[in-house]
Amino acid sequence: MGRNILFITTDQQRYDALGCNGGKIAQTPVADRLASSGINYRRAHNQNVVCMPARSTMITGQYVRTHGVVANGVALPPDSPSVAAYLHEKAGYHTALLGKAHFEPAFDLQGRWFENKMASKNSTGPYRGFDRMELAMHVPIGGWHYSQWMLKNHPDEIAGFAPLLSAAPGGDTGAPEVKYNPIPREHYHTDWVASRTIAYLDSLDPDDNWFVWMSFPDPHHPWDPPQDEGRRINWRDLDLPAGYPGSREKIEKILAGKPRHWLDWYQGRFGNFEGGPASFVPCQLTEDQIREVNALTHVENELIDQACGRVLARVAERGWESRTDVFFTTDHGELQGDFGLLYKGPYHVDALMRLPMIWRPAPSANVAHNEIAEPVGQLDLAPTFCQIAGLPVPDWMQGKPLPIAPGSGRERVITEWDSQFAAIGMHLRSIYRDGYTLTVYEKSTRDYGFDIANVPPMVAPLRRAIEDIRYDGTEGELYNLREDPMQWHNLWDDPAYAKLKSDLRADLYDNLPPERNPKLPVEAPA
Repeated sequence: MGRNILFITTDQQRYDALGCNGGKIAQTPVADRLASSGINYRRAHNQNVVCMPARSTMITGQYVRTHGVVANGVALPPDSPSVAAYLHEKAGYHTALLGKAHFEPAFDLQGRWFENKMASKNSTGPYRGFDRMELAMHVPIGGWHYSQWMLKNHPDEIAGFAPLLSAAPGGDTGAPEVKYNPIPREHYHTDWVASRTIAYLDSLDPDDNWFVWMSFPDPHHPWDPPQDEGRRINWRDLDLPAGYPGSREKIEKILAGKPRHWLDWYQGRFGNFEGGPASFVPCQLTEDQIREVNALTHVENELIDQACGRVLARVAERGWESRTDVFFTTDHGELQGDFGLLYKGPYHVDALMRLPMIWRPAPSANVAHNEIAEPVGQLDLAPTFCQIAGLPVPDWMQGKPLPIAPGSGRERVITEWDSQFAAIGMHLRSIYRDGYTLTVYEKSTRDYGFDIANVPPMVAPLRRAIEDIRYDGTEGELYNLREDPMQWHNLWDDPAYAKLKSDLRADLYDNLPPERNPKLPVEAPA
């Protein structure tokens, strides 16, 4: 018998969400135990800071520019390489994905993509190499399995969720997308994903080898956990996050030192449609609203941790613990009050790029606990799964198996951004190396991406005018993370860092693979 793989992902979770990574609010004993007995990667970065590109990298083991899903709204072709298919075909693994997939655009009113109509067609796969897929999103609308389950069994509870991407005020403070959801905890998607994972595991024989991707939609907005759990952390008791500068004057001073779309988003001139609600203007946030969003995020992180505990307990009950590798990570982070901002977008800072990434190797493998400071990326996950299964890493994967001890010699990790809307047209390339993060802003374009004029009426706020921000290719950001961990001081134009900037820039482009040609089209707004 070989080793099993439980691959746990969350959505939009910060590195410091976990106790083992310095988090002081949410109680995450399950993840912390995985870290204390396994390997905690202290500098894991994504290859893109939004959902679809990051998730496509995890399933393919490829750079974003290779698999082609450079932004949300770009569908990963169904015949793209899949580590799940590789494990199934070459090593006989049973494979499943339970929860959020998002390899295809979720805004799909015509049902163009299979993910969004599987449940309505009574299908659970196979698809993309997964024998079974049962899918969920952040709210129970659309054609996903969780949505159909809620509609059939608990239709009166659907209205309890906060509307996604609405910026609708709620909670105690009027914070955007905040709501105390009257749904019973066992009907909320976090527990549903864990329950469906357990049901799938229970369908397998004891001697089966399996690869299970358990993918939680939280703590991604809306922030609307079950109300019976939502008060377990009182937002009034929370300090503001360390990355929150303080007064509006201090925020604006920091943002003014960064490329223009930072301050313009904060003040409401730039519409950050690619990272949050179109109507959201950060400078209108109050400090109490930031506290309440943080409190509910911490609650959602605790619920995820407890759900993981349920699944790991069933793995142990089935006698699989000694031969099961467990991974815990996320697709991207959340600003969560840093710089006075919420959500995500074309902002390449640790809040969005740096990930929790934990690997607890199967105890039977006798791998010692370690902490790894060398940089790693999401594209290294799929090769690691291959190594665990005893398979060669295929040529189409661009990552390398994760190191299990310091001294790997890894030097850099790269993150990219390409706008999904032609009217925005930003292109960011970032490298982390030697304690520095450098971001190059390539020349803005207007010929690639979705046309905002074609957005359907139901998301008409996207059509509002946005300030035309064009970068000419000379702009950028450079941070010394040892001296400035909050990334408040942009060194891009500092003459003392000119040589380092040039060196990092050359290193970045020397290690970027060629772009896919032709590019995949942006076919939907999200």
